[in-house]
Amino acid sequence: GKKSWRQNLVEELKHYCNGFHLLWIDTKVAARMVWRLLHGQVLTRRERRRLLRTCADLFRLVPFLVFVIVPFMEFLLPVFLKLFPEMLPSTFETESKKEEKQQKKLNAKLELAKFLQETIAEMAKWNKADTG
Repeated sequence: GKKSWRQNLVEELKHYCNGFHLLWIDTKVAARMVWRLLHGQVLTRRERRRLLRTCADLFRLVPFLVFVIVPFMEFLLPVFLKLFPEMLPSTFETESKKEEKQQKKLNAKLELAKFLQETIAEMAKWNKADTG
């Protein structure tokens, strides 16, 4: 059934609280990684990607906080998210958005693989014609 506006508000508040909590955890882990880097240790590829993602999330948080701090600006947030979909930090993404991104990446990879297969098949035909 339909949810009341109060239930929607509570769900949105929980979503943003969880997002801030996850961002805080990521920030603490990234600070430890930076500490390790400063002391001469080398990061793995996974750690390096996580550090870069967390730094990018912290930079994305600045314009997002403007919408949270300025009164009534949160009503414009959906408009700006439509115009700039990568504005939210990654910890604030919903599962449906994550699945949608994965689906787009998969479709792009499939198209690329199909193109490469067709190119290789054509090259094989040309090679057979040249040698035959």
